[in-house]
Amino acid sequence: MLSVSELRAAMCGATAISDEVITHIYKKRWLQIWVPQTYGGLGCDFKTGLTHLYEWAKIDGSLGWMLTLCSGANYFARNLLPETAKRLFASEYTCFGGSGMIGGTADEQEDGSYVLHGLWHYATGAPYLSHFTLNAKVQKQGKPLLDEEGNPIIRSFIVEQRKVKIIPNWKSMGMRATGTFSFEVNQVRIPADHYFVYDTFYTNDVVAKIPFRVFADLTLLVNYLGMAYHFIEEAQGVLSSEVLPSYFKEIDRAFDQILTYADQVEKTLVNKASISFELQEEIHAFGRQEVEELIQQVVRIHLQLGIKGTQVDQPIHQVFCDFFTATQHANFRTDLTSV
Repeated sequence: MLSVSELRAAMCGATAISDEVITHIYKKRWLQIWVPQTYGGLGCDFKTGLTHLYEWAKIDGSLGWMLTLCSGANYFARNLLPETAKRLFASEYTCFGGSGMIGGTADEQEDGSYVLHGLWHYATGAPYLSHFTLNAKVQKQGKPLLDEEGNPIIRSFIVEQRKVKIIPNWKSMGMRATGTFSFEVNQVRIPADHYFVYDTFYTNDVVAKIPFRVFADLTLLVNYLGMAYHFIEEAQGVLSSEVLPSYFKEIDRAFDQILTYADQVEKTLVNKASISFELQEEIHAFGRQEVEELIQQVVRIHLQLGIKGTQVDQPIHQVFCDFFTATQHANFRTDLTSV
């Protein structure tokens, strides 16, 4: 198994995650932190899972981001029929991932199977996935199916990687090893039990009851904290500033608050109460504020690095690019009109 220093060394300058690191990930079942133990996963509680994601992001931005989004996709194990989930996750190499966009159609056949067709963008971890997840408009023998209000019916599906065409078109300055590519499915038939509905669960564990917005906010936020922490670590090798320790303290404070929120959410759900809209808004506002502050801190430090901070072969440059690429995710991005 690889140590933290070996993982960081393997990811430094990488444009793809090596076979050695991928094997390490699968053997440790890191991609299955949210998969229930009854399906062979680690079945982590919310606080433990968030702590793992934070520590992985501190090692490397691409590594942490890929693990976060792909383990997050494996969360959908709870949305599958139990017998289907047990069969799929019996393998340590099972990993879901895909796109949240609506990019194609799913034509329901007479036997209940579906024929999928379409193009989807920004599937993190594409080369490393066993199955792709996607959202599609449902048809019945070529005719669109509509709900009671006349809107297209949308369902989520999983399809084996061998039936998918991966389009390696990631051109951003950072997160280059995440394998965030587009993918295409061309008239592929999948079984009836390979679709799921986001808010329909077949497990009763607490994690399944966490509102998706809260789950997304906190899992992404620990990534930003981890990458910023890594950036400050690298800056210590360039700067002799006495200010840097205060930045570490700010990150520690924010992470402690995240764990407090996670504990509050879990305790509320254990007591069979719902997570209030007000708490969800508070968590989101906290996340947005923290991301804005982290961006300012990273820029402030970067302006003191000199030429070394701009050299593409330096680890700190990679961390900088990863951080600013990741913060372009729509979840916490601030609209200029609201500033």
